[in-house]
Amino acid sequence: MQGNRKSVKTGVRMQDVAARAGVSVMTVSRALSDPDKVSEETLKRVRAAVDDIRYVPNEMAGNLSSRRSKAVGLIVPNINNSLYSSTIQTISTALRERGFHLMIADSGLSLENEELAITGFLAQRVCGLILHNTQHTARARELISQIDVPTIEIGNLTEEPLDQCVSYSNFAAAKAMTVHLGRLGYRRIGFVSLALRNNDRAQIRYQGYLAGIEELGLPQDLSLAIETESGLQGGADALKRLLASHPETDAIFFAADVMAVGALFECQRRGWKVPSRVAIASFDDVDLLRHVVPTITTLRIPREEIGRRSADMLMARLEGRAMPKVMDLGFDIIHREST
Repeated sequence: MQGNRKSVKTGVRMQDVAARAGVSVMTVSRALSDPDKVSEETLKRVRAAVDDIRYVPNEMAGNLSSRRSKAVGLIVPNINNSLYSSTIQTISTALRERGFHLMIADSGLSLENEELAITGFLAQRVCGLILHNTQHTARARELISQIDVPTIEIGNLTEEPLDQCVSYSNFAAAKAMTVHLGRLGYRRIGFVSLALRNNDRAQIRYQGYLAGIEELGLPQDLSLAIETESGLQGGADALKRLLASHPETDAIFFAADVMAVGALFECQRRGWKVPSRVAIASFDDVDLLRHVVPTITTLRIPREEIGRRSADMLMARLEGRAMPKVMDLGFDIIHREST
């Protein structure tokens, strides 16, 4: 089996990738370092060429720790999402205090884009990687393994990390909130998430919800779980759809914070009382949830602590100090007026 596996060719040059893809060397460089600035078609061609000839940038090929910079690469799903801001800020501060600096990229919930960002970061000789994803392409895994760069995963608890992991369990959190609603007396509990496709955290939260329904001994009605767009409008639309198709729904668990607020606003627009008409629960304790009326029950995730511990784990790896391979920081259910 080993004989069939492609090996990384450290002698291959960027010019070879350009020739294979039929583009310029500058375009290859741009595709690897800033994929948003090239067309989707060009990106596919460069990605195919990189994978086909197993290209590794020259800066990575030596794998010499003495040549690495004091920069750390962080990849999150979406830079525009304020949900990640506290984690990013905490990581940046912790690294800066140690004389390191942070480079940030977003994957747009695409494993292929994450792979390109990893390739670009490694080309810049980063001394470590912090990845929000815990799922990766085979090529990304191979690159990290070949270059042997310290890597911390933070988006979900996983028992088999690439290197090390510090996070919380999305499955356990979603299950706990569902069970909490059931123990409050709600029997027809809906679940609303972002699109499950290409979103491992959304998929895991959905599985946690189903596990909670099972633990409560409630009938499993898969039509009570729906997907929607992000934001206030997505939450409002999901509320309308669920209550139109299932008017007996007495509680809805939103797997994203702003969607829950959008649902609350829609209830108020229609004159529906929360929680007497329908209870609302959320994922992530953003500040807004404490200031709306009624305040919204939610899961509090220790995102700042995740950022701090991930920086600590990375520094420990660089300094040769022992740290746990997997660190579970848990979560809290914050019960408020909406349930």
